Amino acid sequence: MAIAKLSELLADARARRYAVGYFEAWDTYSLEGVAEAAETERSPVALGFGGMMMDQVWLDRFGIEPLGAYVRSVAERLSVPAATILNEVWEFQHAERGIGSGFNTVMLNTCELPYQRNLELTRALVQAAHANGVEVQAELGRLPNYGTVCQTATNCEDETCTLTDPAQAREFAVSTKVDFLAVSIGNVHMQTEGAATIDLDRLRAIRNEVDIPLVIHGGSGFPDDVVASVIAEGVALFHVGSMMKRRYLEAASKALNELDDTRDFQRCVGSRKEADFLMPGKRAVREAVAAAMRLYGSSGKA
Repeated sequence: MAIAKLSELLADARARRYAVGYFEAWDTYSLEGVAEAAETERSPVALGFGGMMMDQVWLDRFGIEPLGAYVRSVAERLSVPAATILNEVWEFQHAERGIGSGFNTVMLNTCELPYQRNLELTRALVQAAHANGVEVQAELGRLPNYGTVCQTATNCEDETCTLTDPAQAREFAVSTKVDFLAVSIGNVHMQTEGAATIDLDRLRAIRNEVDIPLVIHGGSGFPDDVVASVIAEGVALFHVGSMMKRRYLEAASKALNELDDTRDFQRCVGSRKEADFLMPGKRAVREAVAAAMRLYGSSGKA
């Protein structure tokens, strides 16, 4: 199937009141797990890789173009619609390289920058991307990492988070012409235990000011019982990553610990056969992603 634009996937999601998942891969096993879940669930999906947590020297030398080629190749072979994302890279030039590398959506990590600088860089990226038929996601506000608590836009335990200001969101969307906007409404990065506390009133206020699709990062710690409510208020895309890595590591570690002394190295490492100790990790990713698709209501929507 031809690769779909993310805007097309999210337009359908908004019309039919569900959300698409972007499930962030980090290697071929995890990406295949996401792709297989999408086909099993008959769900549209956003496939891709992120730059925020990766070693930047490796990403610059070996990462962007090979990852882009691989994710595009996988997406083209799926029987369900898939968009491709290069998510949250730190360097503008990395986002530019992503534009020509197989990703049809790119995102620059600007969360630590002052508002005006964020606006300027996002506007420049939108101009470069749109000229090449690529869409752009941006983030306004800054999510806390798990272990901190952000209660208001001016009161955060370690000053690492700001909630999205609705009026500023309108100005940002109009000035940059960005395609999708990730918002900070209490969601938390890298949370795999417990659940974040979500400010639905703030989300409603943002939706009243901004009509482009809204995005939730920190999907791993997002409360299940609030998912339907935020979808009703305009959220069309969830970003998920941390819970996938946790499940992958737990399953692969268990399989590795259970290997006996007669192990066949060719079969146990990289064969993708049952003896491959990474295959349980891939299956764990597939199962976790499938469950999330059912929660977001995207199962059966392809």
